[in-house]
Amino acid sequence: MLRVEMHEKKMPFTGPLLGGLQEGKTVVVIGRILATAGRFHVNLQCGSESNADIALHFNPRYDGLATVVLNTLQNSNWGSEERKSDSFLLQNQPFILQILVTKETYKISVNGKYFMDYKHRIPFTRVDTIVVEKLMDLDFIGYQNPVGVPYKAVINGGLQPENDIVVYGVPNPDSKMMEFNLRHRYGVAFHYKSLFEENVVVCNTFENGKWGAEERSGALPFKKDQLFQVTISCNKEQFTVWVNGQQAHTYKHRYAKLEDIDVFEFYGDMQLFFVKI
Repeated sequence: MLRVEMHEKKMPFTGPLLGGLQEGKTVVVIGRILATAGRFHVNLQCGSESNADIALHFNPRYDGLATVVLNTLQNSNWGSEERKSDSFLLQNQPFILQILVTKETYKISVNGKYFMDYKHRIPFTRVDTIVVEKLMDLDFIGYQNPVGVPYKAVINGGLQPENDIVVYGVPNPDSKMMEFNLRHRYGVAFHYKSLFEENVVVCNTFENGKWGAEERSGALPFKKDQLFQVTISCNKEQFTVWVNGQQAHTYKHRYAKLEDIDVFEFYGDMQLFFVKI
């Protein structure tokens, strides 16, 4: 079962991991590292107190050669550091940090790419708190099962103009296609398909048992093997698709009963990290 928590962009942040860490689940942190950041850290802790044990201290540093330092604090004493100088976490860029809990290790990935394993020095069952500090903008913290593709979710109450849909993912290196659909019980109000080999986006509507005329546009806003953030918003006249903060496409409504649009689907050759509806 997917279980996520949205949080305000307030730093530093301390929050509970509901139910404590469990094998097979993933901690997800989404944000942007400030250009002025010297370092920041994400801690998985045994409690929220200032003297709490820290099972995993994940500490990217930019004051010199870009390095990530990992460590454990136990009984107020730091253990031996583990360092890796090849960090995928770039200043002034969005990132997704994933920490998968396994029996023996934390498996750490950044932007969909494996980074390293960190062996448990404190039983992960003791961990119940996450702390994020220092110079970054925080968009989302979640504790969840992996998100699978294809993805399908119900929009409770139907689509509302003030409610954006936000998707984070990474197209596979050999990706040929990604698409999303906003559906109602009789058809598809908004079909948005990215075709990598043709470098084109196709938009359309399916109603009365058939597809309408395609709207095609070039300059695909996605790149293979690179993190994207898609925001789908709508008003009374049209849908607007934003990719990584830039307006990519608009599509005027052919089916205007927004309250009837109650299913969101995502398909494709990709890793899907998080969907907010």
